[in-house]
Amino acid sequence: MPITKAAITDVPELNRLVNIAYRGEESKKGWTTEADLLGGIRINEETLLTYFGNDAISILKYTNDHGQILGSVYLEVKGPVLYLGMFSVSPALQGGGIGRALLAEAEVMAKASNCHKITMTVISSRQELIEWYERRGYTFTGETQPFEGDGLFGDIKQPIEFIVMEKAV
Repeated sequence: MPITKAAITDVPELNRLVNIAYRGEESKKGWTTEADLLGGIRINEETLLTYFGNDAISILKYTNDHGQILGSVYLEVKGPVLYLGMFSVSPALQGGGIGRALLAEAEVMAKASNCHKITMTVISSRQELIEWYERRGYTFTGETQPFEGDGLFGDIKQPIEFIVMEKAV
């Protein structure tokens, strides 16, 4: 299954994938759901469209043989660091290697962009997700960040804090 850079024409499908991976009933088919922590949507097409106008941002997509997007990841070059976010895999296919493949490709992109580490934020209460990243070489930096509850990325159902994780590449 190929991993390639997403194009602006992929926005509707990316929007659907990211939202079902994180929120709503369909997200509960996978193990990475945030549905109990946040309501509403994770992203909208308007925000996704702005990403394609920024040269520092790339979205990688993992597609099946029919071209359907099964996974994606947001990557942003920030000097010597590659920020990884909006990591999404179709809920019914989680645990099948799509996420590992996307992380591996993110590392390739980091090196190609002269980034020496990859950084991300993870909801602190998501212990199973933190452990998954740790098994892939990511470590907690000791830094935490508040969740900005502006409504753009969901409606907070309980207090949320992020931890910052990183991996040298």
